[in-house]
Amino acid sequence: MRVLVVTAVAAEAAAVVADAGPPDAAPVPLPGGYALTRTPDYDVLVGGVGPAAAAAATATALAVADTPYGLVVSAGIGGGFPPHAPVGSLVVSDSVVAADLGADTPDGFLPVDTLGFGRTVHPSPAGLSALVARTLGAAHAPVLTVSTVTGSAARAAELARRHPRAAAEAMEGFGVAEAAAAHGVPVVEIRAVSNAVGPRDRAAWRIGEALAALRKAFQQLAPVLQEQP
Repeated sequence: MRVLVVTAVAAEAAAVVADAGPPDAAPVPLPGGYALTRTPDYDVLVGGVGPAAAAAATATALAVADTPYGLVVSAGIGGGFPPHAPVGSLVVSDSVVAADLGADTPDGFLPVDTLGFGRTVHPSPAGLSALVARTLGAAHAPVLTVSTVTGSAARAAELARRHPRAAAEAMEGFGVAEAAAAHGVPVVEIRAVSNAVGPRDRAAWRIGEALAALRKAFQQLAPVLQEQP
Protein backbone atom coordinates (compact mmCIF):
# COMPACT_ATOMS: atom_id res chain seq x y z
CA MET A 1 0.00 0.00 0.00
CA ARG A 2 1.37 3.41 -0.96
CA VAL A 3 0.80 5.77 1.97
CA LEU A 4 0.77 9.57 2.08
CA VAL A 5 1.40 10.99 5.56
CA VAL A 6 0.47 14.64 6.11
CA THR A 7 1.79 16.55 9.12
CA ALA A 8 1.38 20.16 10.15
CA VAL A 9 5.01 20.98 10.94
CA ALA A 10 8.50 19.72 10.14
CA ALA A 11 9.17 18.30 13.61
CA GLU A 12 6.24 15.91 13.20
CA ALA A 13 7.41 14.89 9.72
CA ALA A 14 10.90 14.23 11.10
CA ALA A 15 9.43 11.87 13.69
CA VAL A 16 7.50 10.00 10.99
CA VAL A 17 10.53 9.44 8.76
CA ALA A 18 13.14 8.92 11.50
CA ASP A 19 13.09 5.11 11.23
CA ALA A 20 11.68 4.77 7.72
CA GLY A 21 15.04 4.38 6.01
CA PRO A 22 16.89 7.02 4.01
CA PRO A 23 14.83 9.14 1.64
CA ASP A 24 14.67 7.75 -1.87
CA ALA A 25 15.98 11.07 -3.24
CA ALA A 26 15.90 14.77 -2.54
CA PRO A 27 12.45 16.10 -1.59
CA VAL A 28 10.13 16.26 -4.59
CA PRO A 29 8.84 19.79 -5.25
CA LEU A 30 5.09 20.06 -5.71
CA PRO A 31 2.95 22.95 -7.00
CA GLY A 32 2.23 25.56 -4.37
CA GLY A 33 5.67 25.41 -2.81
CA TYR A 34 5.14 22.05 -1.08
CA ALA A 35 7.80 19.35 -0.97
CA LEU A 36 7.25 15.60 -0.69
CA THR A 37 9.76 13.40 1.14
CA ARG A 38 9.73 9.85 -0.18
CA THR A 39 11.04 7.00 1.97
CA PRO A 40 10.77 3.22 1.54
CA ASP A 41 7.75 3.24 3.87
CA TYR A 42 5.92 6.54 3.45
CA ASP A 43 5.57 9.67 1.37
CA VAL A 44 5.54 12.54 3.85
CA LEU A 45 4.21 16.05 3.33
CA VAL A 46 4.38 19.06 5.66
CA GLY A 47 1.05 20.71 4.97
CA GLY A 48 0.85 23.57 7.46
CA VAL A 49 -1.29 24.33 10.49
CA GLY A 50 -5.08 24.24 10.42
CA PRO A 51 -7.70 22.46 8.33
CA ALA A 52 -7.57 24.80 5.34
CA ALA A 53 -3.80 24.54 4.93
CA ALA A 54 -3.93 20.78 5.42
CA ALA A 55 -6.68 20.37 2.83
CA ALA A 56 -4.85 22.46 0.24
CA ALA A 57 -1.57 20.58 0.70
CA THR A 58 -3.19 17.14 0.68
CA ALA A 59 -5.29 17.90 -2.38
CA THR A 60 -2.20 19.11 -4.23
CA ALA A 61 -0.22 15.96 -3.44
CA LEU A 62 -3.08 13.67 -4.44
CA ALA A 63 -3.80 15.57 -7.65
CA VAL A 64 -0.24 15.34 -8.98
CA ALA A 65 0.63 11.85 -7.70
CA ASP A 66 2.29 9.72 -10.37
CA THR A 67 0.71 6.55 -8.95
CA PRO A 68 -2.38 6.35 -6.72
CA TYR A 69 -2.20 6.30 -2.94
CA GLY A 70 -4.02 3.59 -1.03
CA LEU A 71 -4.20 5.52 2.24
CA VAL A 72 -3.77 9.03 3.58
CA VAL A 73 -2.69 9.47 7.21
CA SER A 74 -3.06 12.74 9.08
CA ALA A 75 -0.37 12.54 11.77
CA GLY A 76 1.12 14.61 14.53
CA ILE A 77 0.81 15.56 18.14
CA GLY A 78 -2.36 16.83 19.77
CA GLY A 79 -4.42 17.18 22.89
CA GLY A 80 -5.94 14.18 24.64
CA PHE A 81 -9.28 13.95 26.42
CA PRO A 82 -8.83 12.42 29.85
CA PRO A 83 -9.33 9.65 30.76
CA HIS A 84 -9.43 8.26 27.21
CA ALA A 85 -5.96 9.45 26.15
CA PRO A 86 -3.35 10.44 28.76
CA VAL A 87 -0.21 12.39 27.89
CA GLY A 88 2.25 10.22 25.98
CA SER A 89 -0.41 7.89 24.62
CA LEU A 90 -1.58 7.41 21.04
CA VAL A 91 -4.99 7.82 19.42
CA VAL A 92 -6.08 6.31 16.11
CA SER A 93 -9.26 7.67 14.55
CA ASP A 94 -12.35 5.62 14.00
CA SER A 95 -13.72 8.89 12.61
CA VAL A 96 -12.41 12.37 11.91
CA VAL A 97 -14.80 15.06 13.15
CA ALA A 98 -14.99 18.80 12.45
CA ALA A 99 -15.94 19.87 15.97
CA ASP A 100 -16.45 23.59 15.41
CA LEU A 101 -17.82 23.70 11.85
CA GLY A 102 -21.35 25.03 12.23
CA ALA A 103 -23.34 27.78 13.91
CA ASP A 104 -23.55 29.12 17.43
CA THR A 105 -27.19 29.63 18.46
CA PRO A 106 -29.04 30.59 21.65
CA ASP A 107 -29.86 26.89 22.02
CA GLY A 108 -26.28 25.76 21.56
CA PHE A 109 -23.96 24.70 18.75
CA LEU A 110 -25.45 23.31 15.52
CA PRO A 111 -23.11 21.30 13.27
CA VAL A 112 -23.04 22.27 9.62
CA ASP A 113 -24.59 18.96 8.54
CA THR A 114 -27.56 19.64 10.84
CA LEU A 115 -27.92 22.95 9.02
CA GLY A 116 -27.99 21.06 5.71
CA PHE A 117 -24.80 22.54 4.26
CA GLY A 118 -22.26 19.73 4.27
CA ARG A 119 -20.69 17.13 6.54
CA THR A 120 -18.73 17.10 9.76
CA VAL A 121 -17.65 13.45 9.99
CA HIS A 122 -15.36 11.28 7.88
CA PRO A 123 -15.31 7.64 9.06
CA SER A 124 -11.96 5.90 8.93
CA PRO A 125 -11.92 2.42 7.37
CA ALA A 126 -13.12 0.27 10.26
CA GLY A 127 -10.95 -2.81 9.82
CA LEU A 128 -7.74 -0.99 8.96
CA SER A 129 -8.05 1.68 11.66
CA ALA A 130 -8.82 -0.99 14.28
CA LEU A 131 -5.77 -2.96 13.16
CA VAL A 132 -3.59 0.14 13.39
CA ALA A 133 -4.93 0.89 16.88
CA ARG A 134 -4.24 -2.66 18.08
CA THR A 135 -0.74 -2.60 16.61
CA LEU A 136 0.09 0.66 18.35
CA GLY A 137 -1.73 -0.04 21.60
CA ALA A 138 -3.70 3.12 20.91
CA ALA A 139 -7.16 4.37 21.74
CA HIS A 140 -9.51 3.82 18.78
CA ALA A 141 -11.93 6.71 18.89
CA PRO A 142 -13.07 9.92 17.21
CA VAL A 143 -10.43 12.60 16.71
CA LEU A 144 -11.77 16.15 16.68
CA THR A 145 -10.54 18.87 14.36
CA VAL A 146 -10.73 22.40 15.74
CA SER A 147 -9.66 25.71 14.28
CA THR A 148 -8.99 27.11 17.76
CA VAL A 149 -7.18 24.84 20.21
CA THR A 150 -9.09 24.33 23.45
CA GLY A 151 -7.73 26.45 26.29
CA SER A 152 -10.35 26.36 29.02
CA ALA A 153 -12.16 23.85 31.19
CA ALA A 154 -15.52 25.12 29.95
CA ARG A 155 -14.63 24.54 26.31
CA ALA A 156 -13.20 21.10 27.08
CA ALA A 157 -16.39 20.16 28.92
CA GLU A 158 -18.56 21.37 26.02
CA LEU A 159 -16.60 19.30 23.49
CA ALA A 160 -16.70 16.24 25.75
CA ARG A 161 -20.45 16.65 26.15
CA ARG A 162 -21.03 16.88 22.41
CA HIS A 163 -18.49 14.17 21.56
CA PRO A 164 -18.34 11.82 24.58
CA ARG A 165 -16.22 9.20 22.78
CA ALA A 166 -13.64 11.65 21.44
CA ALA A 167 -10.10 10.88 22.57
CA ALA A 168 -8.06 13.67 20.96
CA GLU A 169 -8.22 17.05 19.28
CA ALA A 170 -5.93 18.60 16.70
CA MET A 171 -6.17 21.14 13.90
CA GLU A 172 -5.64 19.33 10.58
CA GLY A 173 -7.42 15.98 10.36
CA PHE A 174 -10.70 17.10 8.84
CA GLY A 175 -8.94 19.12 6.16
CA VAL A 176 -6.83 16.12 5.22
CA ALA A 177 -9.94 13.93 5.23
CA GLU A 178 -11.90 16.30 2.97
CA ALA A 179 -9.12 16.25 0.37
CA ALA A 180 -8.73 12.48 0.61
CA ALA A 181 -12.47 11.95 0.20
CA ALA A 182 -12.50 14.13 -2.92
CA HIS A 183 -9.93 11.74 -4.43
CA GLY A 184 -11.61 8.57 -3.17
CA VAL A 185 -8.77 7.66 -0.78
CA PRO A 186 -9.43 6.42 2.79
CA VAL A 187 -8.01 8.39 5.70
CA VAL A 188 -6.80 7.58 9.20
CA GLU A 189 -5.65 10.11 11.79
CA ILE A 190 -2.91 9.26 14.29
CA ARG A 191 -2.22 11.58 17.21
CA ALA A 192 0.41 11.36 19.92
CA VAL A 193 -0.87 13.18 23.00
CA SER A 194 1.29 16.05 24.23
CA ASN A 195 -1.18 17.65 26.63
CA ALA A 196 -4.61 17.27 28.16
CA VAL A 197 -7.48 19.08 26.47
CA GLY A 198 -8.45 21.82 28.90
CA PRO A 199 -6.96 24.92 30.51
CA ARG A 200 -3.92 26.11 28.59
CA ASP A 201 -0.82 25.22 30.63
CA ARG A 202 2.32 25.21 28.51
CA ALA A 203 4.43 24.07 31.45
CA ALA A 204 2.51 20.80 31.43
CA TRP A 205 3.00 20.10 27.71
CA ARG A 206 5.20 17.11 26.87
CA ILE A 207 6.01 17.77 23.22
CA GLY A 208 9.24 15.78 23.22
CA GLU A 209 7.52 12.78 24.76
CA ALA A 210 4.72 13.00 22.21
CA LEU A 211 7.12 13.24 19.27
CA ALA A 212 8.98 10.19 20.58
CA ALA A 213 5.69 8.29 20.75
CA LEU A 214 4.87 9.39 17.20
CA ARG A 215 8.26 8.16 15.99
CA LYS A 216 7.77 4.77 17.63
CA ALA A 217 4.25 4.52 16.20
CA PHE A 218 5.41 4.88 12.61
CA GLN A 219 8.27 2.48 13.21
CA GLN A 220 5.74 -0.13 14.37
CA LEU A 221 3.26 0.73 11.66
CA ALA A 222 5.44 0.27 8.58
CA PRO A 223 5.36 -3.57 8.42
CA VAL A 224 1.61 -3.63 9.06
CA LEU A 225 0.85 -1.28 6.17
CA GLN A 226 3.27 -3.09 3.87
CA GLU A 227 1.12 -6.20 4.28
CA GLN A 228 -2.04 -4.40 3.13
CA PRO A 229 -3.17 -4.85 -0.48
